[in-house]
Amino acid sequence: MSLAAVSRGRTITEADIVAFSGLTGDHHPQHTDAVWAEAGPFGGIVAHGMLVLSYALGLVALDPERVVALRRFEDVVFKRPVRIGDTIRVEAKLVRPDDGRGLEAWEWRILNQHDELVIRAKIEAVVRGEDDPEAADEGSAP
Repeated sequence: MSLAAVSRGRTITEADIVAFSGLTGDHHPQHTDAVWAEAGPFGGIVAHGMLVLSYALGLVALDPERVVALRRFEDVVFKRPVRIGDTIRVEAKLVRPDDGRGLEAWEWRILNQHDELVIRAKIEAVVRGEDDPEAADEGSAP
């Protein structure tokens, strides 16, 4: 059985893009040069794909009593640009519950305010098992 969760939204700002460029050193003109970006394929500045994926991680309410660590991001596909002022949210669906090995997998759909898919990804997490005495919650929330 698959469980679904929908996150709250988060609006991408110019300050987010500037800060991410500074933190990562990714100063590609598509993200940092308004004149260059205006003439580019997206017609203006867009957020870094990894910025959007990182914010999606923050939007999903990972229960620290259940989720020990993220193990893998796979099949990440960047479908459309995210612009300054766009609001993203995450729809998460459990596709592989913990089978006793301490791993579960989720499919994420990151959508903008127009319900358009901007990123899709599969996430695998290391989780505490149901018989783990330190596990505070028996639910399967991400």
